[in-house]
This record gives sequence, structure tokens and C-alpha cells, in this order.
Amino acid sequence: MADARQRTIIKVFRKYSNSLGPDTLELLEAILDNHEIEDAEVEVSIETLAREYNKQDDALMKVSVEVLQRVYESLQDQGQRSDVEKEAIDPENHLFIIDAFEMPLWHWSPERGTFEKVSAPLTMSGSADSRVFAIRDRLNVIKQCVLRNEHFAPSTLPSRDRERLQLLGRAGDRFLLLGMLAHSKEGRLCIEDADGSVELDFSKLDEPGDGLFTEGSFALVEGEYTEDGNLEIIAIGQPPCEPEKQPGKSIYGHIDFLGKGSTSLLEDSQLSVRVREELSDLNSSSFPITLPGLQKMFDNCVENHFVPKLIVLCGNFTSRAITHGKGGMCSLSTHFKFLENFDALADLIASYPMITRSTHFVFVPGPLDITLNSTLPRGRYFPKVHFATNPCRIKFFDQEIVIFREDSMARMLRNIVGVKPDARSDDLKRFGHLCPLTVNIHATLSDYDHSLRLYPLPTALVLADKYDRYKITYTGCHVFNPGSFVGKSFVFSTYQPAEVNSEEW
Repeated sequence: MADARQRTIIKVFRKYSNSLGPDTLELLEAILDNHEIEDAEVEVSIETLAREYNKQDDALMKVSVEVLQRVYESLQDQGQRSDVEKEAIDPENHLFIIDAFEMPLWHWSPERGTFEKVSAPLTMSGSADSRVFAIRDRLNVIKQCVLRNEHFAPSTLPSRDRERLQLLGRAGDRFLLLGMLAHSKEGRLCIEDADGSVELDFSKLDEPGDGLFTEGSFALVEGEYTEDGNLEIIAIGQPPCEPEKQPGKSIYGHIDFLGKGSTSLLEDSQLSVRVREELSDLNSSSFPITLPGLQKMFDNCVENHFVPKLIVLCGNFTSRAITHGKGGMCSLSTHFKFLENFDALADLIASYPMITRSTHFVFVPGPLDITLNSTLPRGRYFPKVHFATNPCRIKFFDQEIVIFREDSMARMLRNIVGVKPDARSDDLKRFGHLCPLTVNIHATLSDYDHSLRLYPLPTALVLADKYDRYKITYTGCHVFNPGSFVGKSFVFSTYQPAEVNSEEW
């Protein structure tokens, strides 16, 4: 019978869906003995080895002795290199602004149990197949997170109950189902997945879980099948969120989701320490824009010798939709007025050379701004100037910051289904997708649906919404709404990468 240390080793690798043979178990125990790891530190040490093993391209479900040995030797080499004196880091070399249309597409493969990169070119028009794949990917990504959660892991959830996460059931049985909330052709609320759909009966539901439930969002529902084939639910909740960096990034850390190069957990950890120690005074700002308010903020920066590394300016950059007019086309006078305003903005920025020399400006379009169309993700194009898409992402050292400018809260509240909880502005934090709505409610570009995905969970998420401003840290991800920089308020937020926190101004 396995002793306590062996059970701990097996438990850790089982969390990553790995199995251990006698030879690999012997190697792991030898490593622990060699480094004189005490019982209290065994789980942490084995966790490091398991994470690094699963990032290898040739890692197998049944742990390979050769690959595991290579991982162990690599960790030893990295530990020795970390003692070498470090050169000063330049933030410019670690700052990337990533457009939604530049992100590579990774499909989740249920057969291989990992992500596979799509090599085919992506198009703005998409196809019927890409629409199906996009929704299926949302479901598969959420499902693999759910099944890795400690409450649903193989060691705690019997195989029969794991099967009940699918829409298969019999009358009189209670089931826990994962699927997308949608309306049937008859207008009845259903939950559906890749296998089928079932109509929901909310008559016995006392109180829903936290968050907002809209058509197009994914939910976990528990209930009992009735004789007429409906599901009489007793509980509904959001799928559990996987904490930032753990264990999703530890398993898929070798996958370059952003297209800017992947880093190991050890490299991320080292960069994180250096950001805290060497760049503690670094800030970025995020807010919608008016020229008088921006000038006031610049004056304050100069007076206090405070220069943000990056300023994110979120639309709308006009008070009425640019596309207003016959056939949805903007008039020439409106278009030129719009460009004149940006010329005025450029002149204003140029009049502050201290800021111009060292600050990056990122422009994120709003719902009323010039775009290719009204779908998401949304881009903006001007002659000789590159503006970010909506959404866009900022990679800074080991951190990923997502910027999204959309009045999402109002749209979500208009499309709540089944249950109407007391809504709060920070309920938006509970979704793993920036637009968890069906295409008939809000159009999205199916080939680029992955750019709206919040997996792995980013370090920070900026939801620039005209709703109430807030900030909250949710399972390791700092979420905040910077507020509106219009009218007399001129409120905005600054984000400090060293603290992974924002401050309201």
C-alpha cells in the first residue's frame, strides 16, 4: 500500500490527468530524497515538476521517465542561472500592444486534450462552420476547466456524475448539466450543448447563483428530468473560474495565445519579482477622453513629475454615431470634423514634450466610432495612424491586460433570461468571454471569437463601461471600470503593474 508521500505525488499528477508508473514514481521519490524535501513541502515541489512536465511538447498522459528527467535537469539549470547577476531591464522591450486580429487561433481538441493551432487563414466574413466551431470552442474550454476544478476532478466526482455534465438523462433522475442558455424555435428557454437541448423549468428555483444569466451565456444547472422531457431546476450558477495562472497557464504555458512568445512559469515568476522591485513607480492610465479633461490631467502630471508609461484612451471619440446618415454612411463634413478633432488631440499631446517622449498612447474605439462594421472585435483605421482594436490586449513582462470598451452592462441587463437577480456592476467579472450573448443580440466575427475569450485568465481586465465605476480582484484577475472622463467629473483610473492594482482618480 502506498505511503502518504506516494499518495501526495499521485494526487498532484492526477490533477493534471497524468498517471504514474513504478519507474516514474521511483524517480520522483529519489528527487525528493536527494533534495531532502520535508513532508510539508512535498506537494509544492511535485506541483512544480508536474506543471513543467505538462508544458513539454512530447509529454504523454502516462508520465515518461525520460521527459520527466529532462524537466528536472532543466529546472536545476534554471535555478543556477537565476543566481547570476541580472542586467537592468528595459520596459520598452517587454511592452506589446496586441490587436484582436493579430491573435493566433487555438482550437480546443477534446480528442487530444489540448489546444491545437489553426493554420488556415482567418477571414472577416467567416463561415457557417466557423460559427459552430466558435461556440463549440467556448463550451469545450469551459468544460475542461470545470472538470479540472477540485469539485469536479476525477478523484472526487464519480464517472456517472461526470457523464451528467452532458445533456443525457432519464425522467426521475437528478442531473448537473453544463451548456449554453438559449431560446428554442418555440421561444422557450433551454440549455444546449453539442449533444442536444432541453427545456428549463424555473418554477422550483428559490435563488440563483451570483452573476448575470443571459441568452448565449454558459451555465451549470442542477435539476431533475420530468416525464415530459423538461428539466426542473433547483440550482443555477456560473461555471467555476480558473484562478489566474493556476492551473491553466501551468498546463498550457507553452502555448503562445497572444502571438508574442510564450514564457515558462519560472520566467514569469522571475519577471514578476523584477517588476515589483525595479519598476514599482510605473503606471498606466485608462479613460475615455475629452480635450479639456486631458489637458487638465497633463498639467497635473507635469506639476507632479508623474509620467505614465502608457495611456489608454477609450472612445466614444464623438458624441453621435459616425455612421449616422443615408444608408449608414457618414457625411464628408462629419468625417472631416472627426479628423480635425484628432488633429487637435495630436497638437495637445505634442505640446507636452515630457509626456510625448516617454508615454505610449493606445486608442480603443467605442460603439459610436468609425469602424468596419458594428461587430466585435472592432477596429479603427486612419491614414498613417494605427489604432488598437476593441478589444485589444497589452502584454507587459509576464502580465496580460485586456482592454474592452463596450457598454456591456446595459446590454446584459436587457437580455437576462430565466431569473432576474439584484444586479451589480461587478457582476460582469464572472464571465469567461467578453461578449457572452447570442449572435442575434450582438454580432461577432466568428473567425476571431477567440480574441474575445478570457482564457487563460488575464492579469487585469479593463471593462470601460458607462455604468458605475468599480474595481475588484476576482480569482487573481484585477477587474476595473475606469469611469467616464466626460462632463465635469474627469474621473479615470491608473494601473500599477508592480502591485497588480488600480487606483481611482
